[in-house]
Order: sequence, then C-alpha cells, then structure tokens
Amino acid sequence: MTTATENAKCERTIEYIVVQAGGKGARLGHLTANKPKALVPVGNLPMLFHLFRKYPDKRFVIIADHKKEVLREYMEAFAGVRYLIVDASGTGTCAGLRQALEFLPESAPFLLIWSDLILPETFRLPAEPNDYVGISETFPCRWSHRNGVFAEECSEEHGVAGLFAFRDKSSLADVPESGEFVRWLRDRGMRFAEIGLAGTREFGLLSEYEALGKEKCRPFNKLTVAGDTIIKEPIDEQGKKLARLERKWYEAATAKGVRDIPKLYAAEPLKMENIKGKNVYEYAAPAPGEKREILRKLIEALRELHSLERVPADAFSLKEAYYGKTMDRLRKVRDLIPFADRKSIVVNGRECRNVYFCKRDLERKLDALRCENFAFIHGDCTFSNIMLRNDAEPVFIDPRGYFGHTELYGDPSYDFAKLYYSVVGNYDRFNLKEFRLTMGENDVDLKIESNGWEDLEQNFFAFSGTDPQTIKLLHAIIWLSLTTYAWQDCDSICGAFYNGLYYLEEVL
Repeated sequence: MTTATENAKCERTIEYIVVQAGGKGARLGHLTANKPKALVPVGNLPMLFHLFRKYPDKRFVIIADHKKEVLREYMEAFAGVRYLIVDASGTGTCAGLRQALEFLPESAPFLLIWSDLILPETFRLPAEPNDYVGISETFPCRWSHRNGVFAEECSEEHGVAGLFAFRDKSSLADVPESGEFVRWLRDRGMRFAEIGLAGTREFGLLSEYEALGKEKCRPFNKLTVAGDTIIKEPIDEQGKKLARLERKWYEAATAKGVRDIPKLYAAEPLKMENIKGKNVYEYAAPAPGEKREILRKLIEALRELHSLERVPADAFSLKEAYYGKTMDRLRKVRDLIPFADRKSIVVNGRECRNVYFCKRDLERKLDALRCENFAFIHGDCTFSNIMLRNDAEPVFIDPRGYFGHTELYGDPSYDFAKLYYSVVGNYDRFNLKEFRLTMGENDVDLKIESNGWEDLEQNFFAFSGTDPQTIKLLHAIIWLSLTTYAWQDCDSICGAFYNGLYYLEEVL
C-alpha cells in the first residue's frame, strides 16, 4: 500500500497529462452535434474540466478532432490551465498521439487519459515510476487485462479503461497514426502494472448521460440536504464572493421582516430551512385559474419586497447591470459563437440584428430607460429561485445580492424581467438543458421545452403594472448576459445568445 507521502510525491512527479479528446462522440447523440465530446457537461462542468479541477497545476496536451475549432475557442475563453492543442491526424484512439508526444520532454513521466473519464476525488497517481494501465473495477469495458495480458473481451472487474501512465515517452515512439491504442499495446506485448479506477465515471453513451440527475447548482456551489436543513457552500473564489452577497441579503431580509424567505439558521456556511414544497417550474401544468393565482401571489410578494425601502438610483449601476456587464460577457464568447461575424442571424425563422454590430442602438435604448429609485430587490427571481411552501405560498431563495455596483438595492424592473424570463422565456427548462440547438448552413433553430406559463403573459403585465417594452428589452438583455454565466456548456452559451437576439429584435 502506498503512503500519502508517496502519492503526493508522484502527483508532483507527473507534470504532463495527454488527453485523447478526438472522435466524433456519435454515441452521445445530440450532445455532440455542436461540440466535441470533451465539452459535454457533467455535474455542471465540461468533462474535460473535471481533469483541470483535479490537476490545476499540470500541463495538458489535448488531442482534438471533431469540432476542434469549437474546442480551441472554448479553451481560449475558459480553460484557466496550461495547455496545448494538437489536431489529430489519422483515426481511432491512436490518432494524434505521435503529435502530442512531441511536446513532452524525453524523460518526463506522463498520464494518458480519454476525455470521457471522470476520476473520483480519491484517485491518486501511482507512487512508483512504471507503466500502468487503469482497470475499471466498477464499470464494463470492451477490453480486459488479466495476468498482464490484454484481451478483447468485455469485463467490469478487469476492464481496460482509458487511462495509462508511462515512465516516459520512449515506449510509444512507434505508435501508429491510426488504429486502436489498446489493440496496438496487446500486439506489441507491452507489460503494465495496474491502477484501480473504482468510483470513476465514464460517459461514452447518451443513456449514461441521461441517467444523471438534473443539476440545480452552478459549478461554484455545493448543496447538501440534511433533513430539514439545506447547507450551501462555495467551492471556488467566485462562489465565495457570491456566498458573501447571499448571506448579506438573507441577513438584511431577515432584519427587515421579510416573510417570503427560508428561515436562516447559520450564515457561514449558509444553513437554512429546507422548504417543504417545490420550485415553481416543477409543478406539472396547474389549472389556468391556479396558475393565475400563483402568478398573482408571486408578483404581490415582489411588490412587498420592493416596498420595504427605497434609495436614490445609481446611474453607474444601471449602466453596468444593463450594458457594461452584457457587453463584457459577449466580448468573451464572440469567437466561440457561430455566425457571430454576420450583421444579422436568422433565428427560428426570424432575421435578427446581431448585437455585436448594433451595440450603440442597444446602448441608446438602455440609456433611455428611467429609474428614479432603487428598491430592495431579489435580483434573480426566476421560477428556479422561487419555491411554493406547502405548494401554496411563495418563498424566495438564492438571491443575487447585488445590482451593478450596488449591493442589496437595484432597479425593481429587473426583478420583474427575471420573472418574465421564466413565464415567457422558459429559462428554467433551458437551464436544465431541456432544449435543442440546431445549426444550419445560414440559420439556427432553438427549441426550448415549455414551463407552461406563456399563456399568462398578459396577466403578468396586468398584475405587475410594468411597461411591456421595458420588460421585453431587459428580458433580451438577460438572455444575452447568460452567455458567459452559463459557460459550462457550449450549447447553452450559443443558445442564450441566439435567444437574446430573437427577443431583442422585437424591441430594437
């Protein structure tokens, strides 16, 4: 048994990780229509990024093939690690290996791993320098490894998963440009020690992906349910920043006597009441009268929240929240979005002006909006962030806690636009990846599953008393701002952008 010290030593010794991210990922169906398999999100992170989180200080050489330009643009925008990308020549799991090995020093040990493997937290690299093969132990593989011999026979206990460690690259000097890597290892008679991969998850099939539960947290939060208590903890720097704002909002709301929030038990980490009920979008097709009553209660609760306190509006926060933040996020993903270089894009049959080319028109529209006073706002009151206690009374959860440069207070129209985002925009289904994005030669088609509330659009405006043009403009802006916030999925980035253009065309 290796010691913790030995494991830590090897973690430092292996500095290079080669990732086989080629292949079309055809068995993942629609998930790889617009992006490579390595960028399919699992647990709110692209599969490849689980490796980056586990080994942030390593150097990655990534073999790309299918949708390789998407991978390049995505990595440039979001990787956050040291990496190189090589375009695979040849076919099969051998493709690109020769090119990748050129970037490794002669005597450097390295890890070779397939991009659809997600290693458990407990996995440690081997402590002794040697050549190793990863053995599945808990999931079936097409190849097996028994007594030092590879065999093309399905096995779970002895399955050959897509992970190998090499003491250096010399043993792979004659790896072919094409072919099946494990078959080549067998034919060459290479000998390996074994590494157990129990607890590793593999996502090569659409059925395996669809078996996952729906993720409700962003990748910067961890949510734990403990009986009647919810514990919410940040897991990175962005999460810590947002957690501070969320705590501050809950404490302020509690001090102001807000009724429509969970009971707060502790602030750090955030511990609060586990609401007995569901998110609004989870209720299956309430009757029209029931929906109207729920919507009326939601808007009444928002109005009550906004009436607690008013402060003078801050023009700089308005500019930042509506224009500055939106354009900053759009600039980051421009090269990633297909057709972003065109002045207009056809979305769901509608020719839409491209915001990158009409940003001054948008800026003037936003500058013309008037807000004399800020109110105490929630900042993110979608159906996903509103529950119904005992299936009846609204409860606001997951507040944003800021608006532009201002904490706690902001434009009340923003809250109503976020609610409209769920009522008409079906954001919650989009957030759960219940949509299909199809790229044509010259257009895009985006179909989002319905929350089932669009028929209440007129009721929304009647109950809220808001200006339809203002809400629709802010609604479009919210979609465009979602692009980078939904960074963990390429399709979500592009879908949010196209949907933003679709709604923006109505009000420009």
